[in-house]
Amino acid sequence: MNELKLGDVTITRIEEMHGPVMPTDQFFPDLPAEAWQEHRASLVPDHLGAEDAVVHGAFQTWLLRSEGRVILIDTGIGNDKTLPGAAFWDHLQLDYLGNLAAAGVRPEDVDLVVNTHLHVDHVGWNTRLADGAWVPTFPNAAYLMPKADFEYFDPTNNPAIAGGLNENVFEASVAPVHAAGQVRLWERGHTIDANLRLEAAPGHTPGSSVIKLESGGDRALFAGDILHTPLQLMHPDHSSCFCQDAAEARTTRRRLLGWAADEGALVLPAHFSGHSALEIESRGGAFAVKGWAPITRY
Repeated sequence: MNELKLGDVTITRIEEMHGPVMPTDQFFPDLPAEAWQEHRASLVPDHLGAEDAVVHGAFQTWLLRSEGRVILIDTGIGNDKTLPGAAFWDHLQLDYLGNLAAAGVRPEDVDLVVNTHLHVDHVGWNTRLADGAWVPTFPNAAYLMPKADFEYFDPTNNPAIAGGLNENVFEASVAPVHAAGQVRLWERGHTIDANLRLEAAPGHTPGSSVIKLESGGDRALFAGDILHTPLQLMHPDHSSCFCQDAAEARTTRRRLLGWAADEGALVLPAHFSGHSALEIESRGGAFAVKGWAPITRY
């Protein structure tokens, strides 16, 4: 299934890459090894290595067509980036734009880019390298960014960014779009159109957000980074090592997963590979997978 239709919105998955990310004990320091082992059969191979204890995931964009507009949710890591804090992604050369073209979208066709938050792996294709300078990849698009993250990840406001995972990211993937006049900052919430609304989901980063889809009788949650593995459904109190406020991330995760379970909303996390979208249900103070809705990746 290349496309999923929910109400008046068409959803397509554009993948940049997928594969092993980090060992389980580093990615989720507080999640006991026994939990991974208990659920191993349901996690391998899409979410956990078959021969090791390494979390697998995807870096991808949700492509939406809604009310006549082309909308991208998150833009991956990007090519040619100098990333001293993420050397494993330094100077990638991937055919992300070719994958987007295979789905029928050219950069100039994009009307709106939504960055759920401003971590390195969600903003990379905001820009591309042209004649030695970073320019907006999507020249006709507005870029929606959470104000809290825009301020936090700006190294002129926060010198601690230097030496961390996001070093060089603001300068290469955010500031050039802002300089071009294409950035739109929002706080608390933002209505995209009659089908889609941004909602603050802090914890992972100060400005982390999700997009709720409500169209006709259909509901969906583009969940950003409130989840990095299905195991967090069964253990929702455990946050990743990349969550800046683990307690707030836990509260956010429980609130939004509770909404999705109550509403029968399809959950589309940013980093799930393989079966990429799922239905969930509440179970014993936690959550469980009710069913998968795989969307073939471009």
